[in-house]
Amino acid sequence: MDINTIHRSAKARFRGACRVCPVCNGTICAGEVPGMGGLGTGAAFRHNIQALAECRLNLRTVHSVKKPDLACRILGLDLALPVIGAAIGGIALNMNGAMAEAEYTAAIISGCRQAGTIGMTGDGPVPVVFDAGLDAIGREDGWGIPVIKPRDTDKIVELAKQAAAAGAPAFGMDIDAAALVNMTNAGQPVGPKTIQELAYIKNHTPIPFIVKGIMTPDDAEACWQAGVDAIVVSNHGGRALDHTPGTAEVLPYVAEAVKGKMTVLVDGGIRSGTDVLKMLALGADAVLLGRPLAIAAVGGGADGVAFVLNKYKAELSAAMILTGTAGLSDVPVEILW
Repeated sequence: MDINTIHRSAKARFRGACRVCPVCNGTICAGEVPGMGGLGTGAAFRHNIQALAECRLNLRTVHSVKKPDLACRILGLDLALPVIGAAIGGIALNMNGAMAEAEYTAAIISGCRQAGTIGMTGDGPVPVVFDAGLDAIGREDGWGIPVIKPRDTDKIVELAKQAAAAGAPAFGMDIDAAALVNMTNAGQPVGPKTIQELAYIKNHTPIPFIVKGIMTPDDAEACWQAGVDAIVVSNHGGRALDHTPGTAEVLPYVAEAVKGKMTVLVDGGIRSGTDVLKMLALGADAVLLGRPLAIAAVGGGADGVAFVLNKYKAELSAAMILTGTAGLSDVPVEILW
């Protein structure tokens, strides 16, 4: 298996829903929602890519770091690398039937486990999206994290308890889907949450609670006040609100507000192991990987997902050696130029 074979296969199966461009930067697919594009002008998607591109690394080779340690511990989970498979729900509904929902979630969850990390599963307007994720997690002995849309709080609690019963070590809510029209049109309204609602969810669920879609320090502090265990700095891959900044732009400010109080994750425009290291230097504990793993799953199944994750792992290791970074517990911001 190689990356070109994965990409050729994925391109054929997507049938235009994703063009599998040589450079995945949101330019050609702008406005293609459903699909893989960014909302509206696609600016938010492009800003994710641009913000990371503007971060530069200091090349350092006079040091003793020869075998960097890529292992990390996130929410009590020991991972071989600081990269988690992001939740992309509705692959069959939104991507020209490129893959059945059950097949896709199984590829993400199993492929992440093969590579020594963990994957997330999604939620959507039809029950099969969430249920397929739970089934995949159950088949891997609970090794996966379901992410729930920002539904009514009691419904979130109900689904989170189902996740716990399936053995999941944590659950998430992608609060950045608060204006998702297809959920409301399907009779399942979504919306923002107050601190009190976040606290209610946290206090009525038995496993760690992750809130994805945080882009400002005050929202991060609100999550901390509510008792949330982790946040994901995310603009929903540029698919929630047009013209937001890139996640790498806001991450340092969010991390400064809550680092050490809670786990800080980030997604958005990460296309290499070098990008992973940049995000860690900007304040993240680990990253979520979305579109590259979706392409890997559609083009190569679980083995494709594991292949791409191992590629990122090798790139991250090389970047750590060439910046003198020994481990991931505290990546110094000084590696950035």
